Amino acid sequence: MAYASGKRAFGFCDKTGFRYPLKDLVDEYKDGVKTGFRVGKDVVDPDQPQNFLGRVKINDPQSLRNPRPDRSLVESRQLFGWNPVWNPAQYAVASVGKVTVTTS
Repeated sequence: MAYASGKRAFGFCDKTGFRYPLKDLVDEYKDGVKTGFRVGKDVVDPDQPQNFLGRVKINDPQSLRNPRPDRSLVESRQLFGWNPVWNPAQYAVASVGKVTVTTS
């Protein structure tokens, strides 16, 4: 059987009823299955990836086998500096007091 394929071939959107060129009608999918509707490219609702969460196997282990914790806890909490760029926070001095601001 021969089908129309000319530039003047048109069809109607199953969702809106608007007339479209036949090449601009696309299949609509719901949960990865064709619904049988042919809709215009501008009104198609793409299938959302959230609908496929249970279908994909995910392996996300949370623990490590034979872990090696950081043994240098004290050294990792220190501030450091080096020449020629020195870290001024290494010798920072802080105090608590009152500040009075006068504006004119």
